[in-house]
Amino acid sequence: MIQKHRVDRIARKEAINGYIFALPWLLGFFIFMAWPIADSFYLSFTSYNMLQPPKWIGLLNYKILFGQDKLFPISLYNTLYYVVFSLPISIILGILIAVLMNQKVAGIKLFRTIYYLPNVVSAVAVSLLWQWIFDPNFGLVNTFLAQLGIEGPGWLMDERWSKPAIVIMSLWGVGGSMIIYLAGLQDIPVSLYEAATIDGANSWSQFWKITLPMLSPTIFFNLITGIIGGFQVFTQAYIMTGGGPVNSTLFYALYLYRKAFQDTQMGYASAMAWILLVITLLLTLLVLKTSNKWVYYESGEQ
Repeated sequence: MIQKHRVDRIARKEAINGYIFALPWLLGFFIFMAWPIADSFYLSFTSYNMLQPPKWIGLLNYKILFGQDKLFPISLYNTLYYVVFSLPISIILGILIAVLMNQKVAGIKLFRTIYYLPNVVSAVAVSLLWQWIFDPNFGLVNTFLAQLGIEGPGWLMDERWSKPAIVIMSLWGVGGSMIIYLAGLQDIPVSLYEAATIDGANSWSQFWKITLPMLSPTIFFNLITGIIGGFQVFTQAYIMTGGGPVNSTLFYALYLYRKAFQDTQMGYASAMAWILLVITLLLTLLVLKTSNKWVYYESGEQ
């Protein structure tokens, strides 16, 4: 009986110590995450300009968004355009570059560093750099095209080319996903390639039958994070175009920012944020639902 009481006391002491050590994280979570999330949900049903107390208006913000706001579908379309085109290209390029960086050649570590370096550059600096690159009169791209006798497009000044320009710019950071793919490639057992070589499989067959299936969990991870990140694209448009020309680069996050901090419609912006959450969640769940058909795990489970 005494022994059981002693064990219970030790277990209770260990539990208290555990809660004490976890307390800073718990406080940070509830103060900086849980409470702001709950507050934004409440504010999405109010009219709030940050100067006066919130006024409850029910579903009016959502009704205006879906029924009267003409810029809401434009911003959503622009963001979907960006995600649909930039994400597949970045995944494909990331895998191809990772395969190249996985070769055992002299100086390969230097090349890996070079490909990753753009990811450590400030997003503002990158935006300013690409703003010059895409300048229709003095930019690097159009200057090069002029040397070939080709008249370059207006890029960021042309509503037809502004979104493709930002998609092209997004490939600048493909080195970040390349590093993750490279880690996935180096985790693939060499014995699989050796067995395939003995069976007469060429490099192309090995890539399709071994590399891609074994890399599918990494692709799955980058796909999920890419969807979440793609719907939050903001800095490029804010710095380079301000949402123009003719709202062609008015991405959802940029429009949300305008409503929150320029128009001081914080309740309306909160409603937009929750719609963005629902859209991102649904797409993420869709990918998770289909993952059992194409994601292969080494244990044999899908």
